Amino acid sequence: MFLVRDLVSPRTWLAMTSHLAGLFLGLAVMLFFVIGLSLGFSLLVLALVGLPILGLTLRVADWFARVERARIRLMLGVPIPAWPDGIRAGYRWGIVPRWRTLAERAAWGEIGYGLLRFPVSAVAATLSVSVWAVGLVMLTLPLYNSHLPSGGVTFGDMVFRGTPTMAASAVVGLILLLAAPQLTRGFAVADAALARWLLGPRRDLAARVIELEASRERVVDAAETERRRIERDLHDGAQQRLVALAMELGRAKAKFADDPNGARDLVDQAHAQAKEALTELRNLVRGVHPPVLTERGLDAALSGLAALCPVPVDVHVDVDVRPKSSVEAVAYFMVAEALTNVAKHSRASQAKVVVEGHGYPGTLTVMISDDGIGGANAHSPGLSGLADRVSGVDGRLSVEAPSGGPTIIAAELPCG
Repeated sequence: MFLVRDLVSPRTWLAMTSHLAGLFLGLAVMLFFVIGLSLGFSLLVLALVGLPILGLTLRVADWFARVERARIRLMLGVPIPAWPDGIRAGYRWGIVPRWRTLAERAAWGEIGYGLLRFPVSAVAATLSVSVWAVGLVMLTLPLYNSHLPSGGVTFGDMVFRGTPTMAASAVVGLILLLAAPQLTRGFAVADAALARWLLGPRRDLAARVIELEASRERVVDAAETERRRIERDLHDGAQQRLVALAMELGRAKAKFADDPNGARDLVDQAHAQAKEALTELRNLVRGVHPPVLTERGLDAALSGLAALCPVPVDVHVDVDVRPKSSVEAVAYFMVAEALTNVAKHSRASQAKVVVEGHGYPGTLTVMISDDGIGGANAHSPGLSGLADRVSGVDGRLSVEAPSGGPTIIAAELPCG
């Protein structure tokens, strides 16, 4: 049943239309490319006169590629991604190609596609139309065979007539007619594959661009979240304590003449407020980028974090060559956030931090584990923020937290 339905399917006739459209477009573009490339390369030796001709040819190839992507998407339903912005070298003065443009895979892929478009469409259109025509002629042959001038179809000295011959002709014609849609659509599939290979970026490059775009958005979101956290901590913590400190000092100043002892008590309170504000500011700076990380590296900075954690933490750092500061900062923040979660939620009796460098520039592996109750949600705000920061340096984060523990948070950060 589906074979009969394919005879009138829009996909079948869109594929046939695509072959015919490619045939005429391909002929015009092939002639233009042959003339443009021949003139361009032959005139390069004449004071580079051929360079603008090559530039125009490459420009037309780019425009033709855009038309073909749209045509194949419309007629064959196959989307072909364009080359990402910024990948191609471009042109000077709108037409003269840069030297790097002449060596681009994208440019010569489009040229190659333009040169192949006509012969590929010619084969596809010729075979498709031939199978349709021969199948229709053989299927209907019994209706008009006896009315032909020779009394039947002639082949050399033989004349084909008779019921068995006509029945065989009808059967073969039906088979060809039912196979014609499959052949037409099969050529369309091959056509789309050729276009995807020559007109689009490699799949890994396209996926990589999409991944980087998503990573960039996550980094921007993470930076905005961090900015808001700093503003909130400054407003609700250190700023409030500094306001209270100013008020205490003001009251003490007013009492110095009449009540020295009361003023002394107020100064003592102000001193305590100042120390608390200083502690909060230090903690805030430590959460952003502590000076010890810049001066002494991950080993000293993570040891300082472990000393402040109420849960005993075993720290092991084995890094032969210091990574980039951005990678160090991500590793530090990851450990700080993980140890904060250990102290608040895990009910753990001990934790372990392992940081190892692998090769140069290689990768930096960071792992934080604890023996707590587990059950950490990888989509929680804290761990989502960690994933955003890790992806910002092209790293990968994994979270293993089965109910009952243990919890293991690991990241692989590229150092190159």
